[in-house]
Amino acid sequence: MNNEAMTSFDFSSLGAILPELFLAVAGLVLLVAGVLRGDKSTNFIGGAVIWCLGIAAFILIGLEWDRVSILNGMFVMDPFAGFMKVLVIGGLIASVALSMQYLHQDYIARFEYPILVLFSGIGMMLMISAHDMLALYVGLELQSLALYVLASIRRDHIKSAESGMKYFVLGAISSGILLFGISLLYGYAGTTNFAILGDTLSHNMSLGVIIGLVFVLAGVAFKISAVPFHMWTPDVYEGAPASVTALFAIVPKVAAMALLIRLLFEPFAALQSEWFQIIWFIALASMVLGAFAGLAQNNIKRLMAYSSIGNMGYALIGVAASGAMGITAVIVYLAIYMAMTAGVFGVILCMRRDGNAVENIDDLAGLSKNAPKLAYILAILMFSMAGIPPLAGFFGKFLIFQSAVESGLYTLAILGIISSVVAAYYYLRIIKVMFFDEPADKFDAEISLSRKLVIGLSVIGVIFFIVNPSPLIDQSRIAASSLFSGLDDVATPDTAENNTQ
Repeated sequence: MNNEAMTSFDFSSLGAILPELFLAVAGLVLLVAGVLRGDKSTNFIGGAVIWCLGIAAFILIGLEWDRVSILNGMFVMDPFAGFMKVLVIGGLIASVALSMQYLHQDYIARFEYPILVLFSGIGMMLMISAHDMLALYVGLELQSLALYVLASIRRDHIKSAESGMKYFVLGAISSGILLFGISLLYGYAGTTNFAILGDTLSHNMSLGVIIGLVFVLAGVAFKISAVPFHMWTPDVYEGAPASVTALFAIVPKVAAMALLIRLLFEPFAALQSEWFQIIWFIALASMVLGAFAGLAQNNIKRLMAYSSIGNMGYALIGVAASGAMGITAVIVYLAIYMAMTAGVFGVILCMRRDGNAVENIDDLAGLSKNAPKLAYILAILMFSMAGIPPLAGFFGKFLIFQSAVESGLYTLAILGIISSVVAAYYYLRIIKVMFFDEPADKFDAEISLSRKLVIGLSVIGVIFFIVNPSPLIDQSRIAASSLFSGLDDVATPDTAENNTQ
């Protein structure tokens, strides 16, 4: 009888995390293949990783997304986890597809690269499904350890080594802060399970619990590069190889934002009046710093770093707005942000002259004459990131600000719109350089098919989102609503907004 029960338990647990298990086994097999064949197998392994991620996506879509806890409550599967994992897998596929040609061009074609991307993706998926503080930490570290190596994978380049070291040291500090917060919560609540923790905190709130909450949020805020935990972002974006920077910009922040949302609306739901003030502040600070600091940048990778900081600030407005509408706006915004960022970095990876990468905005001068297709593609993406209608970026910001207004967060919405207007300057500056400055030397013409596909799909999504936005919005609404299943709808934090003002 016990054996039968154990067998049943094992199969039910394995089913819900089958995509992660499949990717883990595939990663180990590909690692052995890479060791046996060496760096000459990089293209094969890169293609295999893309196929494995695609298969994992099909497995994930085929699973039942009804809410279920697995592995003794360590992980949870629900529509929110399922949809966010699909987004992460899509971002990983785009990242690997963008990077394969670049690896050969910069002589860093190592078979470990796509495998490290795969393992970081497994960590992201575990983070999204984490329903226990220990599971959260394991997923977070699996992602981070792979990304530390990727940041410094260009061993002969001092900036790459520097960026990897900075990311590792600051990441280790953030992990320590997160662990300290978890230990405080465990000490005061006696559990690390999200469900039990949420029930306990609704009846027992103390100063130690609030301090633990602050430390946990600080550790997670580092992963989304929210102010004041953003200090690593510009240096790592600039120093890491451009393909790694593309990965950093496209995927990890989406997974970390999903983790933050689950933390706030499940175990920390009873502490909303406390965490709302923190989210309000880091949302505002991220938007303002991302807008104004970006004005002084001439390196396009550093500019995209500050842009990402600002974009995370906009997403946090939806988190502060709370409720199903606010989280729906966040999910839609993140999906659109991923598509736009993938396209922009696809163009950035094409910025090469005589075989060498160039990264300054001035290097785009006269691109409309030398490479008009790239110029118009980048212009469309820049207009979208600036929030110009009728492109997708406008609707992403519109939903965010709408959720803020309907939740009574007028101050945050107004300051967000002002920050968006300021940030539009550096997006429009790029367009001005491409179309009105004297032409610089032409870029190398060679662009791989995989990169063309990613750029093309990005532009198509940005332009034609207005034609049929319902599938994304409807699925996002279902995913957001699943977070509040079985719970009373989170109240609008009008009082906290007034106190913050």
